[in-house]
Amino acid sequence: MDLTTLYRGPLASCDYDCPYCPFAKRRDSPGQLRADRAALERFTGWAERQTEDRLSVLFTPWGEGLVRPWYRRALVALSHQPHIRRVAIQTNLSCRTDWLAEADLATVALWCTYHPGQTPYQRFLAKTHRLTELGVRFSVGVVGLAAHLEHARRLREALPDQVYLWVNAAEGHTYDDEEADAWTELDPLFPYSRHPHRSAGLPCRTGASVISVDGGGSVRRCHFVRTELGNLYDGSYRAALAPRPCPLDTCDCHIGYVHLETLPLYDVFAGGVLERVPAALPATGTRPVPGR
Repeated sequence: MDLTTLYRGPLASCDYDCPYCPFAKRRDSPGQLRADRAALERFTGWAERQTEDRLSVLFTPWGEGLVRPWYRRALVALSHQPHIRRVAIQTNLSCRTDWLAEADLATVALWCTYHPGQTPYQRFLAKTHRLTELGVRFSVGVVGLAAHLEHARRLREALPDQVYLWVNAAEGHTYDDEEADAWTELDPLFPYSRHPHRSAGLPCRTGASVISVDGGGSVRRCHFVRTELGNLYDGSYRAALAPRPCPLDTCDCHIGYVHLETLPLYDVFAGGVLERVPAALPATGTRPVPGR
C-alpha cells in the first residue's frame, strides 16, 4: 500500500503570537507535553514497523513541533527507514537546524512559514540559507496579509531561485483583483489559494491513499472531516480505505485541497506534495486556472 499520513498530536503550544492564529503563545503543561511525546513516539514506532507499505508522513502540529526534541528525533529516525518515501513537517523555523545533518536528506523535508513581526528577518533568512547549504528540501511561505506584502517581496528577492515561495490566502479575507495580482507576482500558484474550492461530491484521495491521524490513533479521511474510519493501532482503519467523494461543501486549506482529484496539484507538486515543493518552479506572472 502507498499511504500518505498526516499526523497531528495533542501539541498546541507555540513560541509565536501571530494575531491570525488561535494557538499563538498557548502553553502546554508539562503533563500535556509528556502526553504529546508519548503519542508521537507511539506513532513513530508504528510507522517504522509498516515495512510492507510505502509511507509518506507529514506532521501538521497545531503548535510548533521542532522546538521539541521528540519531533526532531522522529524526523531523523523516520528519514532513515527505507519504506518511508518522505517525512516532512510544517514549521516556523524558529528551531536550530544542525540536527538535520543526522537525517537522510533524500527523505526529510520542511514546509517553513515566515511570520513577519515574530522573528527578525535576517535570522529567518540565515536559517533558510543554512538549509540550502545542508541540502535540505524545503519551501517557504507567508500568509497573504497586506502588511506582509513588502516582507514577502524582500524575502523572494533574497531566497535562492530554486526555493519556492508560496502564499496562503488569509482566512476570511476576500482579495480584489489588484491584491490578487500582487500576490500572484510572487507566487504564480496563489490563484489556487485565493478562493475556497468547491468539493461537495467530488473525488478526493483522502480516505483512500491519504489519511489523518490524531494522537490517540483515530483515523479520519482528513483533518477537516470528523467521521472516524477506525484506529491506526488496531488496524481497523485499513478495511475502511476506499475512494469516496468529499462530504463538505468547500475546501479552503492547501493540505486538504491538494488531494482533490479535480485539481492538477499532484502533477504540479509531483514528488513534493507534502513539503509543498513544485516539480518545476512556476514562472512569475503565469496564471493557473483553478478548478471550482
